[in-house]
Amino acid sequence: MHDKSTASAIISWIFGIVVVAIGVVNVFWGNDMGFGIFLLLVSFIYFLPVNTILRKLTGFTIPKIGIVKIVLSILIIWASLGVGELFGKIELMVNDLRK
Repeated sequence: MHDKSTASAIISWIFGIVVVAIGVVNVFWGNDMGFGIFLLLVSFIYFLPVNTILRKLTGFTIPKIGIVKIVLSILIIWASLGVGELFGKIELMVNDLRK
């Protein structure tokens, strides 16, 4: 049981970091700063200490591997890669940083 919770925590942290990175790219090199800020805020649900703080403040908690996180992950990936043209924004970022 401990190995499963450790694996889910690692996956949650990794995905949180990925969402932060996507949010930063959208804020600074995207055409939709609001979407980038939204992603930065949403990324907090993937970091476990935030879940602990949320539980202490409100009594509500998001499960480590819950349907909310899985559905939200799919929507973030779809919006970032498909609609958000993430690879084009990354190319803009790399070209801008090379200058």
